[in-house]
Amino acid sequence: MPLSANLSLHQTQSLVMTPRLIESIKLLRMNHHELSQFISQKAEENPLLEISSDEVEGDEWGACGDDPLNPPPDDAADSGSHNREEALSSDWYDDVGCAGTTRLNGELDDKYSNVYEDCGSSHLDAPGSDDQRQSGSSGKGPDYYLNRHVAGPTSLGHHLAQQIPFVLPDKVDRLIAQYFVDRLDDAGYLQVELIEVAERLGTSLTAAERVLSALQTLDPPGVFARSLSECLELQLRQKDRCDPAMQTLIENLELLARRDFATLKRLCGVDEEDLLDMLGDIQELNPKPGLGFGRRAGDTLPDVIVRRSLEGGWLVNLNPNTLPRVLVNQSYFSQVTKGGEVHAFLAECLQDADWLTRSLNQRANTIMKVANEIVRQQDAFLLNGVDHLRPLNLKTVAQAIDMSESTVSRVTSDKYMLTPRGLFELKYFFTVSISGVAGGDSHSAEAVRHKIRAVIMQESPDAVLSDDDIVDMLKKGGVDLARRTVAKYRQAMNIASSVQRGREKRARAKLAGS
Repeated sequence: MPLSANLSLHQTQSLVMTPRLIESIKLLRMNHHELSQFISQKAEENPLLEISSDEVEGDEWGACGDDPLNPPPDDAADSGSHNREEALSSDWYDDVGCAGTTRLNGELDDKYSNVYEDCGSSHLDAPGSDDQRQSGSSGKGPDYYLNRHVAGPTSLGHHLAQQIPFVLPDKVDRLIAQYFVDRLDDAGYLQVELIEVAERLGTSLTAAERVLSALQTLDPPGVFARSLSECLELQLRQKDRCDPAMQTLIENLELLARRDFATLKRLCGVDEEDLLDMLGDIQELNPKPGLGFGRRAGDTLPDVIVRRSLEGGWLVNLNPNTLPRVLVNQSYFSQVTKGGEVHAFLAECLQDADWLTRSLNQRANTIMKVANEIVRQQDAFLLNGVDHLRPLNLKTVAQAIDMSESTVSRVTSDKYMLTPRGLFELKYFFTVSISGVAGGDSHSAEAVRHKIRAVIMQESPDAVLSDDDIVDMLKKGGVDLARRTVAKYRQAMNIASSVQRGREKRARAKLAGS
């Protein structure tokens, strides 16, 4: 068979992701901390990029100067908006920031017939709502930003560092102590083994144990514990309440979690009255002693802020404090290229800078579109509480805003929304659907979990509800749910079984009556 060479031309189409497209996708997924670090790195590499250091005047949430829970009067809102547009003007921010506030009116998803009163006042549900208000009532004068100069809450590390010199006079011991402090989690628990400390610092295991014993006497009681039982023991020792019976009790916390009071009485060698007294002492202890102090840097800031408008709709803002302001120094580029020669490096820098500003603009616009649609879909939740959180998936939002599901998924990853109901991750609003009884309205899984929790919280010690009883109560409320699903939701919320709850509630009742 003769061999021959032929030249042919074929035309094909393929989807290729360019490096810049890949980087744009990464930008969309980043939270504001990661975005800030990314932009800082780009600014170091690109001489044409500048990061504006101007701070946005307003509260710590960056709600464009307004309280997200209480809308200002019309005249105040208008004047504030005008001032903010001047303060925040940049090449890309005006389209999506405070000047691009979206008002949502008209048809909203609030057609729910099963309206119940929410547990608590809506305007108090948002975390730190008191801290969001400015110190001055008029918004003017020398006291308006006084709260910016007031010291924040003391951190756990700072609180401990002030006490260490009083219990450890030796400088070497204080260095070991500081290493222990750096290994504490937010709850005050030690997250390192003693042998690792000794090897890392080149000291003896005995010295590490001696320093740890001294640190465990500091305030707050229970700090530097390595387990829950040790945390409780440290607090009981400071109260001079750690007798052999109490020691046995805290060594058998798994029996207490199962509400196996009969076995606990036998192991501790006490009667029912003494056991109730011991349980009362345990209830007074703090299992997470470090949480009472200021949190570390990197606290969660909302990317989107939602508040009521005077017209009855919702105002959706991007938080300017989470939006880096990037500028392109065109004047510098013009000066260095006056002779007509454009260096390849500067030309590439200009292209990169233009791409970054466009990508940031597109990212902000995409977040706004997704946030607006979430608010429109979950209007009933914002008005009436978690009982009215409607089922929602990524596909529904993606189709409404004409985007892909993967884009919506990236936008909702590690982004937060501050609402009158509190601070929520955007993913919180996406829940699976639970079918209603006889073809009725469907319910979100989160709303059903809330109903289960509320039903259990209201049960009496003499009438503890089984999972089957909860199923029957949910059916009366229009929710069709299997018993195994109720058990799964109950366990996910760390709620004990009906038998264990009955033991605990009866013990609490006896303790309250004694």
